[in-house]
Amino acid sequence: MNYEIDNLDKQILQLLMKDVTRAYTDIAKELNVSGGTIHVRMKKLNEMGVVKGSQLLVNPSAVGYDICAFIGVFLERGSEYKEAVEQMRLIPEIVELHYTTGSYSMFAKLICRDTKHLREVLNEKLQTVNGVERTETLISLEESISRQIVLE
Repeated sequence: MNYEIDNLDKQILQLLMKDVTRAYTDIAKELNVSGGTIHVRMKKLNEMGVVKGSQLLVNPSAVGYDICAFIGVFLERGSEYKEAVEQMRLIPEIVELHYTTGSYSMFAKLICRDTKHLREVLNEKLQTVNGVERTETLISLEESISRQIVLE
């Protein structure tokens, strides 16, 4: 499949990345094209895998989740990665998980209510995953930047 996107696609994406709730008709007016064109382009971008859906972003601290932690995960063997991922999918506090190079086998982002909750997740869930040798925890004190890529 051809993954090249043109300037109109980029403009549509830029506008929706600023405000995903924006109506296609409003975008069409701003870009001087039809609403149908926006709809067709977005369908194409979804099918190509450029757009991976849309989501509502909830502020975790506003709903009682005040701890963001990053966990470096050391696996006993790299061959245990796939099984470890499947087990970690069942831990709802893990909101991101990456297979990495460097010191850690995997790097996870967790969102928890408080330090007690984080300790429970680490001790009772994450560190009991088959293949996890040990973990290293870094607690975020503040998120300074959170953004999408800039399309040029």
